[in-house]
Amino acid sequence: MNERLFVTGIGVAVPGAADRDGVLSPGVPEPVDPADRIGRKGLRYKDRATQLALVAAYEALRDADLLADPDDAKSHVAVDAASVAVVAASNYGSLDSVTATVDTIQRDNSTRLVSPITTPNLSSNVIASEVAIRYGLRGPNLTVCNGATGGLDALRWAGSLLRAGRAERVLVVAAEPDNEIVRSFAGVARVLDGAVAVVLEPADEDADSPRSPHAVLAGARRAATVDDLVDRLGVEPAALAGWYEPEAAVQQHPFGVAEPFVLGGDWGTSSSVLGLLQCVDAAARFHAGGTGTVLAVCGDQADGAYCGVLVEAPRPPHAEHASSAG
Repeated sequence: MNERLFVTGIGVAVPGAADRDGVLSPGVPEPVDPADRIGRKGLRYKDRATQLALVAAYEALRDADLLADPDDAKSHVAVDAASVAVVAASNYGSLDSVTATVDTIQRDNSTRLVSPITTPNLSSNVIASEVAIRYGLRGPNLTVCNGATGGLDALRWAGSLLRAGRAERVLVVAAEPDNEIVRSFAGVARVLDGAVAVVLEPADEDADSPRSPHAVLAGARRAATVDDLVDRLGVEPAALAGWYEPEAAVQQHPFGVAEPFVLGGDWGTSSSVLGLLQCVDAAARFHAGGTGTVLAVCGDQADGAYCGVLVEAPRPPHAEHASSAG
């Protein structure tokens, strides 16, 4: 069965980068203001990670030409709502809300001071749910909360949904907040405060389309080591145009003296967002003229798990459309 998937939409909401090309060369890392990007309406009482995810999701859906009104940041999709699934990835998204609620219960020794308005934020699936509600997405709705491989695993789950016929398109979004609770729990000085989203569709490289996808996902696998990962992907390291190193750098890797691509932003620990950032960075490189196949890798030796996704440069659109567009 064909594993190839098209990346047809990209949305970025990270400090210093507002779009695909911004990831390649980020500017001053100012915090993202969700209200400035998609308006204040509908953001009240939602946690930071959910707000960031809504921004990235809107940009990705608009980029994929799926919204009924592209200029309305609350617009529902114009396609069959049941045909669009959501897969979200977040490891720390609701941590501050859960901690605050537990503290409230502990202080009062009861739940009477816990507001029902904020309790939806306690659910680990709140990001995927809120994205689906806002943009009218009624397909399967999943959340991945499994550590460093989360973002790339979300892409794997999206591929499974597409190949099984459960959806025609999947919006994949990863979001993490940066706050003192998350920093303390993760044991790091800073966490990426942002979100990235992509829209995936089954690859149809014979389709007569005026635009090519941003990138093509050509395979995804999990393994206990990076060496095993490369074997399972069936890729020759020498044939790769480049690769992205996981957040916890591997001591040895099967790429000889080849240096990995380095993400340009100084964002701190990226956690589940890293995998999607790697894919978007690859898409930006392709847009700038890069070719070939790159490998995105996330994981941690301490966890005994790595996930890898092959990302290919897209073919150019058909010549007759390219000439007519010129």
